[in-house]
Amino acid sequence: MNEPIKLAPSILSADFARLGEQVAEATAAGADYIHIDIMDGHFVPNISIGAPAIAAIRPWTHLPLDVHLMIEQPERYISDFARSGATIITVHVETCPHIHRTIHSIKELGVRAGVVLNPATPLSTLEEILPQVDMVLLMSVDPGFGGQAFIPETTRKVARLRRILDDNGLNAELEVDGGITIDNAPELVEAGARVLAIGSSIFKAKEGITQALRIFRETLA
Repeated sequence: MNEPIKLAPSILSADFARLGEQVAEATAAGADYIHIDIMDGHFVPNISIGAPAIAAIRPWTHLPLDVHLMIEQPERYISDFARSGATIITVHVETCPHIHRTIHSIKELGVRAGVVLNPATPLSTLEEILPQVDMVLLMSVDPGFGGQAFIPETTRKVARLRRILDDNGLNAELEVDGGITIDNAPELVEAGARVLAIGSSIFKAKEGITQALRIFRETLA
């Protein structure tokens, strides 16, 4: 498949003292999305940033902001994130008992809507909502912290989801997030991923953000 692969640098691994500058550098280096993890300390064992930080990031990039809500009761906050400049909002099926209502609430705000699955959550939980979403994000680590090791079973899960999407003529973007490196990125793309959220391997790369993005782009070309 010749569909271009989108690279989404994940700011959880960025230097927050230089966040705007690093987002601007990733933008200039050819990133496709900026991936933003929102954590509440309840659904996941960490706390990150909120809607005001997204509003502060927005002037530093023209790219779509891919906002991943790792929070309980996300429906309480989606209007705040939409107003702050989110382009895509993804919510975990594990936190949304009324997932249809949540997805449609996001879309009514003029924002693209997606769902997220933790590594151990089966694809069957997507069956009824899949035709309604713009993106499916598969976690390849248990969410909550940056810099974790990739869970190898994710590759097979990606391949299964790619078959489901293609067999049903669905256009939802398939994104993977967690522990992605230059070594495992090609297998994820081969399996059917089309968006890669990459944190440490870009923002903490010894060669720097611009060169790291160039290496990923050339490797996946």
